[in-house]
Amino acid sequence: MKILILHQHYKDPAKGGAIRSYYLATALVNAGHQVTVLSAHAQGRQRFLHPEGFEVVMLAVPYKNEFTFWKRSVAFLRFAFAIVRQGGRFRGYDLCYAISTPLTIGLPAWWLKIRYGIPFLFEVGDLWPEVPIQLGFIKSPLLQMVLRAFEKQMYRQARAIVALSPAIQTAVQIRAPRRTVHFIPNMADTDFYRPEEKLPETERKFGVEKRFVVSYLGALGYANGLDFLMECANACRKAGAPVHFLVGGEGAHASRLRDTAKRMQLPNVSFLGMLTRDQVREVLAVTDAVLISYRSEPILETGSPNKYFDGLAAGKLVIINFSGWIRSEIEREQCGLWVNPQQPSEFVRKLEIFWQQPAQLKTHKACARNLALSAYARTILSQKFGAIISRC
Repeated sequence: MKILILHQHYKDPAKGGAIRSYYLATALVNAGHQVTVLSAHAQGRQRFLHPEGFEVVMLAVPYKNEFTFWKRSVAFLRFAFAIVRQGGRFRGYDLCYAISTPLTIGLPAWWLKIRYGIPFLFEVGDLWPEVPIQLGFIKSPLLQMVLRAFEKQMYRQARAIVALSPAIQTAVQIRAPRRTVHFIPNMADTDFYRPEEKLPETERKFGVEKRFVVSYLGALGYANGLDFLMECANACRKAGAPVHFLVGGEGAHASRLRDTAKRMQLPNVSFLGMLTRDQVREVLAVTDAVLISYRSEPILETGSPNKYFDGLAAGKLVIINFSGWIRSEIEREQCGLWVNPQQPSEFVRKLEIFWQQPAQLKTHKACARNLALSAYARTILSQKFGAIISRC
């Protein structure tokens, strides 16, 4: 088939960031399909053939995580209408795969269905508009009602829906009971990320010799609630714990977090900036545990964060500060632990067993890697995705 993937935030592996759409496009090419990825780029319109065999078209729509909520919303709408203007060149395509967020990606997918008869599948990575509503960005009851109605309409118009977590799958099924909702979480690239022994030269590079290393690798935004990380680092400093935090990523709160670390005098926190995938692998090679943090909002417990699956693939202890399906899973599989977000001092108490008893850490790391291989390996989920597409 000729398949169009709509994803405003496509990332190439060489540049880092969330690369799910790259994985999906590659899986479709390997299954024999012709694929075009339509995305956005701040530097203007670009078009190229990816070495994996799919076409990438980048439209000139600037976007940054540092944008305000409303400026991001404008960028979402601009991208949607830019796709509509390009729609004619995709006449004759067999299927459209629309990746949210943003929810507005459903607009051009719906338009392509009406105008050119191209059916679409709708991927739900976050429950919009519930996320911005619960985070307090959308306060108008009328706007909330309109956006919830639009969400349900997108689900009804889609041929099928793909949810990235069990919680999202359940919520979408309630909203669209007549639609098939598949579960395909983010993928663990178990070939690229592997358990590795710490090398002295790499430890020296990051200044973490003889330290228990906790890495946070992801967005530094409002929803991530990374004041929690700062408080955990401060608790470790006060307790004299041999813990060092490596923070990789950028976002709206990056500058504020750096200022907080200076103000609190935290020598045990290093900010690494935005990292490529190769650099992430290098950081994980000296990492003992990965931290995943979110603000204390129930809606944020439903997500499927990429850093969770990268950490599992690399065989790392997983530390989280939220409940939901991931907490249940890491406790069941004995590959991680939950820390109360209201009591960051608990972080030291819960974690010290792992630097005091290396055998415990080794066991949890092995369980993490086994979970990645058995449930989330890229090869397994790519085949599942390809089978779903073939049935549509």
